Amino acid sequence: MLADEIQDPGDQTPGQVRAEYEAALGRVVEAEGVDSVAAASGVDEAKLTALAGGDPVEITLEEAAGIFAVSDDWPDAEGLLLEVRDNLMLQMSSAVMDVEALASGLDDDYDPKEIQQKIEGRQAMTLEEYARIYRHIAAENPY
Repeated sequence: MLADEIQDPGDQTPGQVRAEYEAALGRVVEAEGVDSVAAASGVDEAKLTALAGGDPVEITLEEAAGIFAVSDDWPDAEGLLLEVRDNLMLQMSSAVMDVEALASGLDDDYDPKEIQQKIEGRQAMTLEEYARIYRHIAAENPY
């Protein structure tokens, strides 16, 4: 889900991409139950309840991977995070984009070093940040 191609990225806002991710997370929580997802992922029950209810919630990429990992439909959290990070870097390469160009394309809301650290997993990235970064890269990618 998180590393899947964004269909028509130029026609979607980062908020729409984030909402799709949150809806998928909500489906996992509904299917598996708040208590079991909380126990397996370590994510706060209030966040999980909000996701199941379709409400936006501040969640990290790591927490999202932990939630997806509870379902048999997804790889383990670490494997999913590695896939997501590799995919971001591959998409940046395809778009011939470095972190400076990415920062500029995001209206310089982020320092290039900060973006690099987030992509590499050395700094936490929220699901909102991920949706914004991934959608921008996808929109710039000619393939």
